[in-house]
Amino acid sequence: MRKTCLDWVHKLAKEDPRVVFVGSDLSPGLLSEMKKEMPDRWFMEGIAEQNVVGVAAGMAMEGLIPYANTIATFFTRRAYEQIAVDCCLHNVPVRLISNGGGLVYAPLGPTHLAIEDIATMRALPNMTVVACCDAEEMKRFMDASLHWSGPIYIRLAKGGDPIVSRPEHGFEIGKAIVMRKSRERTPVVMMTTGVMTTNALKAADLLETDGIDASVVHFHTIKPLDVSTVLEHARSARLVVTVEEGIAIGGFGSAVTDVLVDQIGPGMPHIMRIALPDGFTRNYGVQNDLFEVFGLTPPQIARSVRTKLDAVAA
Repeated sequence: MRKTCLDWVHKLAKEDPRVVFVGSDLSPGLLSEMKKEMPDRWFMEGIAEQNVVGVAAGMAMEGLIPYANTIATFFTRRAYEQIAVDCCLHNVPVRLISNGGGLVYAPLGPTHLAIEDIATMRALPNMTVVACCDAEEMKRFMDASLHWSGPIYIRLAKGGDPIVSRPEHGFEIGKAIVMRKSRERTPVVMMTTGVMTTNALKAADLLETDGIDASVVHFHTIKPLDVSTVLEHARSARLVVTVEEGIAIGGFGSAVTDVLVDQIGPGMPHIMRIALPDGFTRNYGVQNDLFEVFGLTPPQIARSVRTKLDAVAA
C-alpha cells in the first residue's frame, strides 16, 4: 500500500504541476525517478518532522499540493502542533502520508505504534482522515485526493494486504462502501475501516456458517464520516459492531457511537466496539501477533459477535 501510494504521488505530479513531495529521513532511493525528473518538486528534510509539516503548509499556502511522508507516530505525536496550527487552522491542502498505522510496526514497540492516531487526527477541525483497505483502493483515493481542498491524514497499512476492494464500487471521499450486503433486516452490521475490513469480511464468512447473517460496511473515510450510511444500516440491525486497529477512546467506533446517540438516541441498536484497550502495548512481534493479542483476528471477531448477540438476546 505504501509503495502504491508513493508511486501515485509521482503519477499525480506528472499530471499536475502543483504536486510536490516532502519526505522525512526516508530511503535514499525513495521516488528516485521523480527526484530525477522533477528535482525542484522532490524534497527530503531529514529527521525534522515538525519542519516537514511547516514546509508543506507553507508550500500549500503558495498554491502547491504537497504530499508529505513519514512514520505515522512522528507526524501525529511529534508534529501535532504544526499539523493543528499550520495545516488545519489555515485549512490548506497538505496530504500527510503516514507509514505504519495501527500495529504495523509491531517489531519496534510502543514508540512506533500509531494506536491513537485516528482519535487525535479526527479531533482537529478541517482535518480529513482516510484509511484505505488495500492498494487498489489507495489508487482510487489518491486520484480523488488531488481535488480535495483541505488537509488529509492518510493512514497506511504495511503493504501486501489482500485485495478486497472492487473498482465497480468507485471511490468518493466521505462516502462509505457496502462490502457485504445481508438480508433486508439483519441482526448484525459490522462497520470497519482500513485493513480491518478484510478481517471483518472473513469474520462474516465464519458467522454465516453459524447461521448469522452479517453486513460489512467499509468506511475508508473516518472523517468526514458518512452519517447517512451509518444510520441506514444501524436502523435495520439489532447489533452494530465497529472494528478498528486503534484505541477505542475517540477512534472510529467513537465516531459511529456519536452518530447513533445524536441521531437516534433512545431505541438505538446495541453497539459493540472491537478495538485496542486504553494502554500502550507491551508486546512485540509482527502485526498478526498483536492482532491475536488484542482480539482482532477473524475468528476472534466472529466469536466476540456471537457472544454479544447471545447477551443481547438473553
